[in-house]
Amino acid sequence: MYKGHTAVEYAKMACDTMMKKFAPEALPPKDRFHYHQGVFLSGVQKTWHLTGEEKYYEYYKAWIDHEVNENGEIRLWDPGQMDDIQPGILLYELYEKTGDERYKKALDVLVPTIYDLPKTPEGGLWHKDPSCANQMWLDGLYMGGPIMAEYAAKFNKPEYFDFCTNQAKLMEKMTRDDKTGLWYHAYDATKSVKWADPVTGKSPEFWGRSMGWVPIAMLDELEFLPEDHKDRAEIIRLTVDLLTALVPYQDEKTGLWYQVVDKGGQEGNWVESSCTCLYAAAIARAIKLGLMDEKYMDVVVKAYHGIIDRLRYNENGIIVDNICIGTGVGDYAHYCARPTSENDLHGMGAFLILCTSVAKVLGI
Repeated sequence: MYKGHTAVEYAKMACDTMMKKFAPEALPPKDRFHYHQGVFLSGVQKTWHLTGEEKYYEYYKAWIDHEVNENGEIRLWDPGQMDDIQPGILLYELYEKTGDERYKKALDVLVPTIYDLPKTPEGGLWHKDPSCANQMWLDGLYMGGPIMAEYAAKFNKPEYFDFCTNQAKLMEKMTRDDKTGLWYHAYDATKSVKWADPVTGKSPEFWGRSMGWVPIAMLDELEFLPEDHKDRAEIIRLTVDLLTALVPYQDEKTGLWYQVVDKGGQEGNWVESSCTCLYAAAIARAIKLGLMDEKYMDVVVKAYHGIIDRLRYNENGIIVDNICIGTGVGDYAHYCARPTSENDLHGMGAFLILCTSVAKVLGI
C-alpha cells in the first residue's frame, strides 16, 4: 500500500501523518521551545519548499507563533541548553516572508546566547549548563552551528562564522578516533565523569544519531560560509572524512547503520532508522555539491530503500520505526538498552531530511 511512491510523496505522507496527530501547539514537549520540534519542523519546511503546499508553511509558522509572542519573547526555553536554541532556525524564513520584527527579535536573543555559553578550557561549548559542565557533545554542532552561520550571513556578523568553524574543528580534535575516523559521542574536559576515558576524555562508543548531526550541520553551514573563508576547505574536509569513514559500517543486508555504529551484529545492537536517514541524506547532499564521488550514490540508494522497506502504514498514516528515543552518554550496554519508538519527532525529522534530500539529488 505504501510502496512505489516518490521521495516527495513519502515526505508528504510523513508530514500529513504527524499533522493529523498533533496540532502545531501540541507538538511534544508541549509549550517548550526545543529541538525535538525544531528537527521535525525543519523537515516540514523542506517539504514545503519542494511542494509549495501552503499547509506545510502554515503548520510550522503556527508552532512558532504559539511559542514566540508579539514582542519576540519565547514562551519557555533554557538559555543554558543548546537543545533549546535549534528551533530558531525556522525564524529566518518567517522574518523574510512576513517582515514581522518579532522573529528578528527572537533571533537577536537566541544567537548571541550561543556565543556567550560557558566553554571548556579548550574553548568548546558546554552542551548544557550546568548539568553537562565541561562536556562537548556532537549534537551541539547541529543545535548551534547552522543558526549562527545563517545569522552571520544575513546580519553581518562575520565573527560568528569563525566561531562556528572553530567549534567544528575543536569537536573533531576532541572526539575523532584515529583508527576508524569515526567521532565519539562526547568529550569531557575534566576527564573525570564516569564515561570519560581518564587520558583522552572521550566517551567510549560511537553513537549513531550523534554522528549524523555533524555532517548535516556542516552542510547547512556551508550554504552560508563565504567561499573565501579561511576554514571553508577544512570544514569540507572533516565532513567528507567522517561520511567516508561511516560507509564501511553500513549493514549489507538491511542498508541501515547500527545504534552503536562500529559494532554491527554484536549482541544487543540493532539497526537504527534516524542515523541511517541522516547519513544517507548527508552523503546525497555532499555528492550533489561535488564534495564526494558519485560512486557513493549506491550507499544512499541502499539506505533509502532500506528505510522505505521498513515502513508500515495504517489508518493514521505512515510509520517509521526503530528510532532511538534519545540518550545521554554511556557505555555499549547503555546505548543498546535505549528504548525505541515509532514516529517520534527525531525520527520523522530525520526521515523528512532524507526524503527531501533524495528528491532533490536523485529525483525519485
